[in-house]
Amino acid sequence: MSVLKKLATSVALAGAVLGTPAFAEDVRIAVVVKALGIGFFEAAAEGAEEAAAELGDVEIIYTGPTDTTAEGQIEVINALIAQQVDAIAISANDTDALVPALQRAMQRGITVISWDSGVAPEGRQLHLNPSSNSLIGNMIIKLAADHLPDGGEVALLSATTTSTNQNIWIEEMTKVMGNYPGIEVVATVYGDDLADKSYREATGLMQSYPDLDAIIAPTSVGIVAAAQAVVDAGKVGEVNVTGLGLPSEMAGAIESGASQSFAIWNPIDLGYSATMLAYELSQNGVEAAPGAEIPMGRMGSLTLDDNNEGAMADPFVYDASNIDQFKSIF
Repeated sequence: MSVLKKLATSVALAGAVLGTPAFAEDVRIAVVVKALGIGFFEAAAEGAEEAAAELGDVEIIYTGPTDTTAEGQIEVINALIAQQVDAIAISANDTDALVPALQRAMQRGITVISWDSGVAPEGRQLHLNPSSNSLIGNMIIKLAADHLPDGGEVALLSATTTSTNQNIWIEEMTKVMGNYPGIEVVATVYGDDLADKSYREATGLMQSYPDLDAIIAPTSVGIVAAAQAVVDAGKVGEVNVTGLGLPSEMAGAIESGASQSFAIWNPIDLGYSATMLAYELSQNGVEAAPGAEIPMGRMGSLTLDDNNEGAMADPFVYDASNIDQFKSIF
């Protein structure tokens, strides 16, 4: 036995006699995702590991069910309770169904937060939203305006007339239009989140408004369809397609020039922030309460509202400078 190993053994035995741990164990934070094998969540796990390395005493347990069911996540939660982890940070498959299991975790002293996809307030201490409605609303018009320094005509291609998120984002966009002088919204059409209908609507916009400068699609289906419509119409360089999309689906549009840039939240930042928040609550005595500002390392701090929810940051912008980095991730 080496001298170092003998020393470690002696100290460990002394700790056992005194009834105290000889060495502090790593803080175990479980990052629970909707399902394993999804690039978005694997990228979030990368961010969680970055936070763990920065903190220095954290072990990340990356886990989740094999399919996106509440039942699968409940099994995972129960296993984590049995393991007595320090914290659970979960992206929920069901807002309400996970609450009883997560309440059991909290009753056993485990910190519980949700991120990305939330849990009802009674089942967690806080929820981390990737962004906020107001930040998204501002971003989608800013993406168009940034490439129209002299102003221009833009049109909206949304999902359905009843899509709650998209309608709120468009409403928030309307509130800040005064910040973008010279930008005129000439039409709003709906593709019903169907690729073929979104394509036809985008084509119709270009025919109806020959001076159209940009199409804003706050939907991942619509933005891809609109970009293809621009390519097929021979209007690359004339009509810029932007909005909210996935790097894996929009890489071709960036390469062709049909889209100069688009946005969506960065999963690496999301996993990093969730880990930092779970650590602060479980280890530093930070309380999740309305108005609290909780540190998130390089991402700044999270300010909680009356529901103990907060927004991480502006949506992350993807363009030719970084699309290759993210297109294989999600």
